[in-house]
Amino acid sequence: MNNTSSNTGSSNRTAVPEAKSAMNRFKMEVANEIGVPLSDGYNGNLTSAQNGSVGGYMVKKMIEAQERQMASSGN
Repeated sequence: MNNTSSNTGSSNRTAVPEAKSAMNRFKMEVANEIGVPLSDGYNGNLTSAQNGSVGGYMVKKMIEAQERQMASSGN
């Protein structure tokens, strides 16, 4: 069975749709913090390293926040 029709569109979907705008704000905040000139809309002028650094730093910050939450609720 072929599922390609269900895979059309953006692969950049949020697991919780209600969090999409918060994730976009977070992405822009992170890009600003690390000096990547990310804009709303088209960013094809940026290198893959620039775009990847934004995603990587987002993950790092989310892990740190989760670790802090786990440490404070576990004691």
